Amino acid sequence: MCTYTTERATVSGSGKGPARWTRLDTATVYFDHPVHALADHTLNIDLAPHEGAPGDRVALELTAEAALALADAIHVALDAVPADLKV
Repeated sequence: MCTYTTERATVSGSGKGPARWTRLDTATVYFDHPVHALADHTLNIDLAPHEGAPGDRVALELTAEAALALADAIHVALDAVPADLKV
């Protein structure tokens, strides 16, 4: 069952699509049916420029277990960085 819960966040970074690198400033996160992943439901993360073509986005479809593992890995990696580098 889909919840239609969608979260948006402002981000600052870049992502590589099929043709080139692109600046990314918006993250949209939702749990729904995937387009490509082999699972019934996935946590979907679309990273995109605020003003851009659909082809400029970077999309992730992760199982709930994989999404939580990624979140944990992000926390561990950032916790290992000295505070003055996280500015």
